[in-house]
Amino acid sequence: MAQVAIAITSSPVAAAFRHIQWDPLSSLRLTPQETALLRMAETNPIEYTLGDARDATMYVRVLLKLLAEASFNVSGHVARIPEECNENRALDALDADPLGVVTHYAIAKLNTILSTLSSPWAAENGVSIGNVFYTGMEGNLIEQWKSLLRAISKGKGDSYAQRSAALCLAQVLLAACPSQRGSLSTTSATTSRAPSYASAIEPLEALTAWIISQLKSSSAVTVGTTVPAMMTLLSATEGRQIFAASGGIKYLSRQLRQRDKRQTPSAPSPMGAERKTHSSVQQLYELAFCLWCLTYELNNFADVRADFAKDGIPVLALVELVSSAPREKVLRVALAALRNLAICSADVNPEPEEPRVDSKLFLGEMIACGMMKAIGLLRDRQFTDPDIVDDVDALHKLLADNFKEMTRWEVYQNEVETGHLQWGSTHTDSFFKENAKMMEGKNGDFHLVKILISLLTSKDEDVAAIACFDLGEFCRHYPNGRAIVKRLGAKELAMNLIEHDNPELQRHALQCVSKMMVMNWEYVK
Repeated sequence: MAQVAIAITSSPVAAAFRHIQWDPLSSLRLTPQETALLRMAETNPIEYTLGDARDATMYVRVLLKLLAEASFNVSGHVARIPEECNENRALDALDADPLGVVTHYAIAKLNTILSTLSSPWAAENGVSIGNVFYTGMEGNLIEQWKSLLRAISKGKGDSYAQRSAALCLAQVLLAACPSQRGSLSTTSATTSRAPSYASAIEPLEALTAWIISQLKSSSAVTVGTTVPAMMTLLSATEGRQIFAASGGIKYLSRQLRQRDKRQTPSAPSPMGAERKTHSSVQQLYELAFCLWCLTYELNNFADVRADFAKDGIPVLALVELVSSAPREKVLRVALAALRNLAICSADVNPEPEEPRVDSKLFLGEMIACGMMKAIGLLRDRQFTDPDIVDDVDALHKLLADNFKEMTRWEVYQNEVETGHLQWGSTHTDSFFKENAKMMEGKNGDFHLVKILISLLTSKDEDVAAIACFDLGEFCRHYPNGRAIVKRLGAKELAMNLIEHDNPELQRHALQCVSKMMVMNWEYVK
């Protein structure tokens, strides 16, 4: 699986870092030795400070102590500075909120340390994230990691502190994942002690819980604070497992749909709007990349396949993304994720006493969401990326082969269950004449009828109109269908739509209610 470069923004008050005076900041409770170490690190290249693993660990502990002590007393002034400022304004921030600047200083230095420890220089000199942040004979994570978690959870409103502290913690924890052993940044060639994964499990779960809490937000800025850490964690199979087990697939898919719908149209616009468009496209790419990473666990865990199948949201989010014809880099990861779904298997790790979830189910969902039309349009486009062309051709064949094997009823069932209704041959009088009896369902619970009734409240007016039509046809062609839909509450919901602003939806709602009330609808027509 390909890695992606994660761009790190600098602190808005970075210009004030070299002006920090440690002696007056008594609330930090620094010892003379710790103050001397900070000053020495400022005057020497970072490689000199990190050249010895024990000295590097001492320096890291001091920075984490700074973070712990400073984050308790920040005034919030620094958090309100939205972008990088000049030196005069940064110095004003240092006067107004010295501990806020110290918080940014500590996080920025930790970022620099982690970047250096992940470089070829570190491997050549026998230092790594593993032997700096994990100590003792058992290689346990240093206890001060909690300072980063505190900065993440208590730094509400400070997007730089949250985003950068979360990324630092993710990079530290990634070094302990067994799947990452052998990486330049995890262990050095001069030590046989590997970081203890057991000591990293609790921090991994805590960081993942914070990421998922942020994904529940509707704010792009809030979600953006999680993205670098999330991309880092999901590059390891252990991170993917914990994220999926925590319900992350659902919230990530919902975010992907929200961001796609809010993306600014690519029309001529002022410079500020263009920056916003670029930002939204970048976030779409990052969220789609994360979902693609998770598809690499489909063959390994039945629970992951079940989460991707739940409510049809992940497939729908990816198909909508492909259908909206975004930039090539967004399209590339969305198609790659769909291809992984289209070829996954339940043979190696089957579901324990559950319905089988595999590529056939996901292909059915894709067809129901209109993927065949989207793929047809993509085949007519010219792409510079050969991976996109390969994925489009592969998906086209897989979808076409699966569609040939599906009955019209299976196509309709998938469409209703995903909630992605589209006018076609399954929404006709002749279809319901043949298939009205099938609406009972295997358990006789009229499951599809209940879904159609719920879709009457859909914000998508076409979906609500088709649901009205289908319910009306069910009333006509199923014995006692009128009584069933009225008992399930369809009549009231359909009547609410009769005065809708959309005249087409209004017409279908009126016809639906009429079919519920009139015994011989064909004579009314």
